[in-house]
Amino acid sequence: MKTAIIETLRLVIDPELEINIIDMGLVYSIDINEEEKKIEVDMTLSSPGCPMGAAIVGSVENCLKHYYNQYKPVINLVWEPAWSYERISEEGKRLLGM
Repeated sequence: MKTAIIETLRLVIDPELEINIIDMGLVYSIDINEEEKKIEVDMTLSSPGCPMGAAIVGSVENCLKHYYNQYKPVINLVWEPAWSYERISEEGKRLLGM
């Protein structure tokens, strides 16, 4: 199920760089709690002052609610380790022309 969630979160696009949050390296961990029926996502933003932060977090929550409506999404913004360009996947780098 975790792999399916990762693929689902590829639908969430960072509006500034126009690539998905998985390839951006913004998602740090995904935990599925079957007992409590919740999906917990630890993620970050490209910077603490990211102007699109609320929109990205809202998109993650809405995406999980839509595709996994029997689970409660819990989104935790974390700042350690800090995001850097090294976290971008090879596919993300290709999409960005890096």
